Amino acid sequence: MIKLQLIGHLGHDAVQRNVNGHTVLGFRVAHTERFKARDGELQERTTWVDCSLWNKEKVGPYLKTGTRVFVEGNPSADNYVNGQGENVSVLRLKVLQLQLLTSRRDGGKRENEVEEIVMVNEDPADDLPF
Repeated sequence: MIKLQLIGHLGHDAVQRNVNGHTVLGFRVAHTERFKARDGELQERTTWVDCSLWNKEKVGPYLKTGTRVFVEGNPSADNYVNGQGENVSVLRLKVLQLQLLTSRRDGGKRENEVEEIVMVNEDPADDLPF
């Protein structure tokens, strides 16, 4: 099994939908990497990850645009051709663990203090020792 851990900011409020009788929260997390190019100029590269969180609708109100989060889960990559005929790659993550990260500015807490909102790992098959 491959797991991906990511710290980033939400690009929009979580959207709740119903899939086969299960509640799914969908949201996008952006991670921006800053680095110096060979010419010494500072560059930025942002990677977007489409996340899905199953059966945790109570968490939805906390997942607002700009919120800094830690997510961990099982990644997958999809490729398709968009309406303009361009090949597009999408990184998706089925979230198993989610934490809201707060700082002094957004919650009155000490800088880098972590507030855990939900730990998701309810699939009994994931707990098998083999």
